[in-house]
Amino acid sequence: MSTPPLSLPFLSEAIALERSRTLGEPDWLRDERVAAARLAASMPAESNVLFTPYFDLRPMRFDEIGVYADAGVAPDTAAELPEGAAAYLHIRENAVVARAISPVAREAGIFLGTFAEALAERPDVLRAAIEGGASLPADDAFAQAARAVASLGLLIHVPEGLSLGAPIVLRWDLGTAGRGVVSRTVVSVGRGARASLLEVMGDADATEAGHAQSLWWGTSEVVLGEGASLSVASEQDFDPSTIAIVNRQSRIGDDATLELALASVGARFHKSRIDNLLVGRGSTVRQVEIGFGSGDQIFDLTSYTRHIGRDTTGDLLSKGVFTDRSRGFIKGLIDIRRTAIGTDSYLGEFGMLLTKKSRSVTVPSLEIDQPDCRRAAHSSSVGPIDEGQIFYLMSRGLDRDTARKFIVLGFLEPVVERIPLPEAQDRLRGLLEAKWPTVLPGAAAA
Repeated sequence: MSTPPLSLPFLSEAIALERSRTLGEPDWLRDERVAAARLAASMPAESNVLFTPYFDLRPMRFDEIGVYADAGVAPDTAAELPEGAAAYLHIRENAVVARAISPVAREAGIFLGTFAEALAERPDVLRAAIEGGASLPADDAFAQAARAVASLGLLIHVPEGLSLGAPIVLRWDLGTAGRGVVSRTVVSVGRGARASLLEVMGDADATEAGHAQSLWWGTSEVVLGEGASLSVASEQDFDPSTIAIVNRQSRIGDDATLELALASVGARFHKSRIDNLLVGRGSTVRQVEIGFGSGDQIFDLTSYTRHIGRDTTGDLLSKGVFTDRSRGFIKGLIDIRRTAIGTDSYLGEFGMLLTKKSRSVTVPSLEIDQPDCRRAAHSSSVGPIDEGQIFYLMSRGLDRDTARKFIVLGFLEPVVERIPLPEAQDRLRGLLEAKWPTVLPGAAAA
């Protein structure tokens, strides 16, 4: 069974060409857009036949959304650096409105800016990271759509050998009814460099559910050099009328390490695909992802971990909590190539249902072409809260609702504890707790 190609009012070769002309891009970047538009038109919207039964775009009303055709930088972007951060970039709708870089990071050669600025100041870095489409999955129509028509591109470059003790903070604010942002974020971390990135995504002009939808469609394209280390934490709290689509692909070099901690609580529909390419010997990825759904929200969380180099390690955990009539599709694949001798890989997918009308599925899968593995394992479950755990906490003096709340928040804590800034941790805990009032007494699944 296959799905039809994406049919979008803002996606075509002609639009890709016009977008490139509008932004004044060089020929090589124009050609990138055209190639991506052709790819997106030629493939099904969901290319993995294992996952097509759980693919549903009906909540998306793309015909209501006018996508920004250009992007810009506000005349005065100077801003105060948030406490505990090494650098800060604030995007409101389709423009960079604030930027701050610590003197140490600036002197060390960090770059934080738009594609237009990168083409003027770091063209070789940007071109090496994205030319030929290697930074996004060639079999994913959503990734190719972003590559074709993105108006806002961002480059974060951490030079070779630089170690940043504080995180780079990237803030997105949007939500204007009937408007959409398609963007790309490229992160290049040089050999032996160390950095962390905190993404905070929320409302610029929140709309009520039922109004014209807004759209955030983005990418995170990471390239890690030999011995590099990057920690990425993300908090998504868009308003109930926003559609959120994100592709994250990381190419991890020899002895490099990537850590991902991703939390999503907002948006009408949140679609995430993560591709981890462990190409270098001894490369490692550790990933935790959570979604907390209420109302009629839908979370579509997909991950691919492809072991290509020798002695690679993957540890992936996805969790979802669903209340009211919300739904969660949690899907993943571990792909161990013939070249990947000595692989250690684990994939866990778990859904927790708090009401009788909430739904979730987990679809973990393995493709193994190399028998010499240290470990290749997966596990999954979907169900209500364990009554034994509730009984234990109630026997220690907690009422039933408080016991259930503690269990749920503890279930999601592995992501919260990996957020780099204490105030960001507190914000995320507050977002998760704010979901709790939607669970009515007595509504738990039996």
